[in-house]
Amino acid sequence: MSQREAQRLALVGEVVARRIKVREAATALGLSDRQVKRLARRVRDEGVEGVISRRRGAPSNRKIAQAVREHFMGLVCKHYADFGPTLACEYLQREHGFVHSVETLRGWMAGAQLWKPKRRRQQRVHSPRPRRASRGELVQIDGSHHDWFEGRAAKCCLIAFIDDATGEVLAGRFFAGETTQAYLALLQEHCNAHGVAAAYYSDRAGIFTKHDENDAKPTQFARALLQLDIESICANTPQAKGRVERLFQTLQDRMVKAMRLQGISGLQAANEWLAGYLVEHNRRFAVPAASSADAHRPWLGSPAALRRICALHHQRHLSNQLSCQFQGDIVQVLPGQPQAPRGRAVIDIVQYADGTIEVLHRGGVLRHRAFTVDEHLRWPRVVPAKELNARVDGAIERQRRAIAKVLASIGHQDQQRQCGIRVAAAAANSPPRKPTNTTRAKPVQSAAATS
Repeated sequence: MSQREAQRLALVGEVVARRIKVREAATALGLSDRQVKRLARRVRDEGVEGVISRRRGAPSNRKIAQAVREHFMGLVCKHYADFGPTLACEYLQREHGFVHSVETLRGWMAGAQLWKPKRRRQQRVHSPRPRRASRGELVQIDGSHHDWFEGRAAKCCLIAFIDDATGEVLAGRFFAGETTQAYLALLQEHCNAHGVAAAYYSDRAGIFTKHDENDAKPTQFARALLQLDIESICANTPQAKGRVERLFQTLQDRMVKAMRLQGISGLQAANEWLAGYLVEHNRRFAVPAASSADAHRPWLGSPAALRRICALHHQRHLSNQLSCQFQGDIVQVLPGQPQAPRGRAVIDIVQYADGTIEVLHRGGVLRHRAFTVDEHLRWPRVVPAKELNARVDGAIERQRRAIAKVLASIGHQDQQRQCGIRVAAAAANSPPRKPTNTTRAKPVQSAAATS
């Protein structure tokens, strides 16, 4: 007997003993007068059993049929075994016509040991920073190194720009590593699609800021933000830019499983698919901004000027012959140009992501020719910390290809020797063998030599 039923028994017993009226008991129990009379009649006839519910132990009238439960749990075990109940319910509703609640599916998955209920999260000890009022006022940027393809392809980095006011992902793309050129490429994409934001919020990595107080020269990314008039703000802790950190937690759970179901296994295919996924993600998770105004400023320059800003810039001093060295190349400025500089002048070499370069002097483009001299100098020895893994992976891959080339050549030579095509080379200290071909024509001797 439950506590509620014991309370009913006590009051109904008072009614049966005529110590209180039916209306008083009905008011105390929150029942109608007829229900109290019905309970009093059962207590007289059956005793204590009269107040116990007759539905106890019987299946609920709202119970879902066992066949329906087995059907959807079979789909979960086959396709969504490692999904959470919320994400699995979304896929079942969209793909398989599931009409029940998330909590129903949660109970089924917990019963099948596919989901372990989590403890309630502890109450926050600090209040989160309020969102900015308008879209485009503050954009948080960061990269996430993760096994996005679950072993189907090499690990890579997802770089994302998320708006602070709405939580909308403004730009995102997969890259082999978290490099300066990757951030500059996404900066160009953001400006083309939405305009120029007011400020960017990042961590204190070497891509965004320098830690030497005596070095006043900005980084490549900071230089691009200065040219676009975008404020660069660095956070002291990862928790300070929590929106982009929580975004990566969501994507590492949801997007990894989505790419698995789509069979995506590579950077190119993932980037082609990512744009459509981010549209659905923003529809699901973005929130309206407090202000309807958009703080993005339209880019009024040409696409070529924006592309030039979002590239790497290097300064070099010209020699008296109007040439300089740049990453293993000799860059020669062609003579006869009206805006050509004089010897010892400083030029700006713009390096694009595809490897092409452009020579600038006082804002004008100079015609030039490049001559490769030292190929190994194309790989600088000093790299930022976030580019270290990509640099090491590239070195290992080059060494692996060189070893594979040597092994393939050795295997080919062994196969030729076994077939009798190639004769084994003689030892270095062995005397030279005499030619065995006796039919070879001999050189004609002169008469003086014969005598």
